[in-house]
Amino acid sequence: MDIYPKKRYGQHFLTDKNIADKIVKSIEPMFAINLVECVRECTRLKTSTNREPQGTHNVLEIGPGKGILTDYLINRKDIELHAIEIDTEAIEYLHEKYPNLINRLIKGDFLKFDLKKYFPDGVTIIGNFPYNISSQIFFKTLDNRDIVPVLVSMVQKEVAERIASLPGSKKYGILSVLLQAYYRVEYLFTVNKTVFQPQPDVKSAVIRLTRHTITRTDCNEKLFFQVVKTAFNQRRKILSNSLKSLIGRGKIENEILKKRPEQLSVSQFIELTNIIEKYL
Repeated sequence: MDIYPKKRYGQHFLTDKNIADKIVKSIEPMFAINLVECVRECTRLKTSTNREPQGTHNVLEIGPGKGILTDYLINRKDIELHAIEIDTEAIEYLHEKYPNLINRLIKGDFLKFDLKKYFPDGVTIIGNFPYNISSQIFFKTLDNRDIVPVLVSMVQKEVAERIASLPGSKKYGILSVLLQAYYRVEYLFTVNKTVFQPQPDVKSAVIRLTRHTITRTDCNEKLFFQVVKTAFNQRRKILSNSLKSLIGRGKIENEILKKRPEQLSVSQFIELTNIIEKYL
């Protein structure tokens, strides 16, 4: 049987095997370590580790479609591959193509999937993310950052640039700050739209997120998320104006509040969160 991309799922099937191989190779052998265990140990000891890779590590592919990434993932000896697919027709196709994957092929919506229940010991995420839900996937990754040490994904080029952008850039925003607070972000390479079927209207890019050796920031994290989102929702205003709903008018005097959100580094947003919490 064959399957065709469906617009309602935002499907654009990658057709270039060389790019698929390159994406899968972005999960380096070092990621075969149970990184969740390593990070917890490093956090406890406040040190780093040079442990050698051992055993296999869970990898979850989001939306395998026709399996162009799966072809390379399923043969990796350092990982145990799982996949989640919402398209019933694609599920049938994948069952036929990969009979050994049937018990690890989940039919469902990743955004509704309980990652912590299914992967309590941690999981690396990989996939060609649908453009229409890529930001939601990243926010879900943030919600599960304690069990997601690595993410490799192909997304719309603009989204990749936004996530990887630094303070001072017009593209620097909510996802930039929140993801960079917990992950090292690497823009790996650009992918031309001609290697998809059907062709999207824009170019794509592959990025890799590797979690820092902490899973918590040194501040009230609920407030941190609120501060970042509130600030960038009115990004043209200086922070003393955009954050009035949190701090009131003239309640706090601090130089940081005279800046616009895109001027603040992650550490400055954390500092600002701690300042605001003292006055709440």
